[in-house]
Amino acid sequence: MGILGRRAILAGTGAFAIGRARAAGEFRYKFASNVPLTHPLNVRAQQAADRIRTESGGALDIQVFPNNQLGADTDVLSQLRSGAVEFFTLSGLILSTLVPVASINGIGFAFTDYDAVWRAMDGELGALIRGEIARGNQIVAMERIWDNGFRHMTTSTKPIRGPEDLQGFKMRVPVSPLWTSMFKAFGASPISINAAEMYSALQTRIADGQENPLAAIWNTKIYEVQKYLALSGHMWDGYWFLANRRAWQALPAELRTLAARHLDQSALDQRADLATLNTSLATVLQAKGMAFNEVDKDAFREALRRAGFYQEWRSKYGEQNWAVLERAAGGTLP
Repeated sequence: MGILGRRAILAGTGAFAIGRARAAGEFRYKFASNVPLTHPLNVRAQQAADRIRTESGGALDIQVFPNNQLGADTDVLSQLRSGAVEFFTLSGLILSTLVPVASINGIGFAFTDYDAVWRAMDGELGALIRGEIARGNQIVAMERIWDNGFRHMTTSTKPIRGPEDLQGFKMRVPVSPLWTSMFKAFGASPISINAAEMYSALQTRIADGQENPLAAIWNTKIYEVQKYLALSGHMWDGYWFLANRRAWQALPAELRTLAARHLDQSALDQRADLATLNTSLATVLQAKGMAFNEVDKDAFREALRRAGFYQEWRSKYGEQNWAVLERAAGGTLP
């Protein structure tokens, strides 16, 4: 390449940088989450926001609002759809109140390990869910889902080893039809409570138990109000990084590309963080006084089958979507 050609490229790059500088602060967007600031999700989201701000010359400035600061999940979802909040991370199981198929990855015992989860969510199943999210709901999802984790049950009164231990048990579940259906099939009495009110509900015995991944149990200090932890791994749950469609499309194409690249990279970083964290949290939580026990997973699966849980949700999702889940899960579900 000649000197003139190189000069032309440098001149063009400089013009783009100047253009970005003039646009500094043009897009100030809010990102909300329901987990504490120290959770790997917010740590990595903040890193993505910092990189985006730097590389855009300040044109896109994403402010992080952790720990339900802007409201409970259902409230912030409404704000996201209206454009009052531009970004939000939300469990697909809670999003299913708006996008029914978004909860399909949470079917009881569908995935045995993380290898199966990421093959599914970075592949055909994730693409199916993202397509439905984008269909007429004023929101779009980034390509990479963030990890929440395999969920386990905690209780304040007794250990849970099989479904017989859940008969009539007051179990806090998030506001989602799938969770309610699953715990009813186990014989429990599920109570739908937003994450922001979960700790106080357990503290005051409105509910006697709850279920969450280890990282959430640690970050929300559930160990202060719960004694027993059953390693049920009854479902895997993740956070979709959602954007208000109008706000997302208002960004110039190069800013959208930049933001998506950094947000998806931080999703992968956060997955690695949780993988490391999960190996140490059992010891940490036991040191805080929690008593761990294994469960009879086959008995729980059989309880779901007997109650018609799998057939009910197969019918709700439709045969085509259920077939995608079974391919992703690597086999036929009960």
